[in-house]
Amino acid sequence: MSDHNYLRTEDPTFRLRADVFLLMMKGAGYAAVLCIVLGVFFAVTVGISNLLPEESKEAPDPTPLSLLAPQEATTTA
Repeated sequence: MSDHNYLRTEDPTFRLRADVFLLMMKGAGYAAVLCIVLGVFFAVTVGISNLLPEESKEAPDPTPLSLLAPQEATTTA
């Protein structure tokens, strides 16, 4: 637990609940920052893709055979 007595109380159960609450709020803040950063990243990516010309989005796949796996001959006993 923290060494700072921000709440100025001597009740140990109240202090424990308050410390847990403050730690949960700190974690929620970190999660909110992470979600905002990811949202901004995706928004910038979509914005950049909207600036590209339409011809670049309609181009054929450069590696059309990459999805085809070679078939192996199997023998049954």
